[in-house]
Amino acid sequence: MLTMSLENIHTKLFADGADLASILAVAADERIAGFTTNPTLMRIAGVSDYAAFAAEVLAHITDRPISFEVFADDPAEIRRQALLISGWAENVYVKIPITTTKGETLAPLVRELSESGVKINITAMFTLEQVRDITECVKAGAPSYLSIFAGRIADAGVDPIPLMSEAIEIMKAAPHAECIWASPREVLNLLQADSVGCHIITMTPDLLKKLSNIGKDLTQYSLETVQMFFQDASTAGYQL
Repeated sequence: MLTMSLENIHTKLFADGADLASILAVAADERIAGFTTNPTLMRIAGVSDYAAFAAEVLAHITDRPISFEVFADDPAEIRRQALLISGWAENVYVKIPITTTKGETLAPLVRELSESGVKINITAMFTLEQVRDITECVKAGAPSYLSIFAGRIADAGVDPIPLMSEAIEIMKAAPHAECIWASPREVLNLLQADSVGCHIITMTPDLLKKLSNIGKDLTQYSLETVQMFFQDASTAGYQL
């Protein structure tokens, strides 16, 4: 049975986004244990200078992990960028995609970087085969995150819960690695992640705002929804 109290949830909350104002706003919330971003979110937020943006964020976020992603597609260039990004601050994790854009595995590079002490966040993971491969690569290395895109798995019509549960079992072979439930679609995903023992879930600011609804009385929620519809119609001045 899923827990209905935020205080009883053990899965850590990581804020996902690339808008500096939003990052700083959620950083004030002591429940936020870390941060993630990616080039897509940065482009949407209007970031034009990657390194300058990262430097500004890191000037404020010093006590919690934050992930910045490489944007190259060639393994040699990914390696160069990863080493550069890793050197920005002690709390930085380098996000590396599970494959190149041609589907070529980056597992050997992940192993090399991890075993050399680079903290890595392996992203865009969807399958248990990928989890097994990467767990083997990071089990003797630096602390790492495996970001499994449970939300997109669900978008494909596949129940992510059994997959995530098995992934966590597989990852027990890598005690310094933590599993991230990535791309959640609703607050319920936090409760699902917690129920299978997932270490971390990423949440965008809009989802974080909904956390106060956990455990809310549904009759009261129903009434508030009716009141919202009525107020919006009145404000719009609709007439028939």
